Amino acid sequence: MGSKQSSHTFHCNEFLNGKGPPALITQANEEMNIRYKELRRVQPDGQMTWVILHRDLPGYHSDNTLQISFIFADGVQTESHPNPGKPFAGLRQWAYLPDNREGRKVLQLLDKGFSRGLIFTVATNEEGVDIVSPLDVPLKTQPDGGTSKTSYPDPDYLKNVRKILKDKDIE
Repeated sequence: MGSKQSSHTFHCNEFLNGKGPPALITQANEEMNIRYKELRRVQPDGQMTWVILHRDLPGYHSDNTLQISFIFADGVQTESHPNPGKPFAGLRQWAYLPDNREGRKVLQLLDKGFSRGLIFTVATNEEGVDIVSPLDVPLKTQPDGGTSKTSYPDPDYLKNVRKILKDKDIE
């Protein structure tokens, strides 16, 4: 019993002398700082709008279509982009969602993510030109087209996008 007590006392003394793990508040703050750095705004200033199209999407035959427009003007890169101070080409991008409860929820989440600057970034394309590009949230940029990952039908798309956005703390 004495040896266990001594060992316990030794470990307690290490904590009291600052040789143990950091305090929980320190660990929590470090975790938040890491998470904040990962979720920092990388999106240039732009505009997101949407309209309702009176047509359906494959797989959503009884619903209208939400057409989302993302517009970014040409600009100059900031410190959060690959080549600060250099120009980048803007973007006009359309995306499509079914106009139903789940589609409107995803629209709301995309709007929140767009407002936080977490949907697009500036990236260098294959030709070496810096352009505005979607970050890591997949967008359905074609209303139909078969099995392409950018078009419908895709029965898991809305669920997958919600998961990706949730991983970015967009709920």
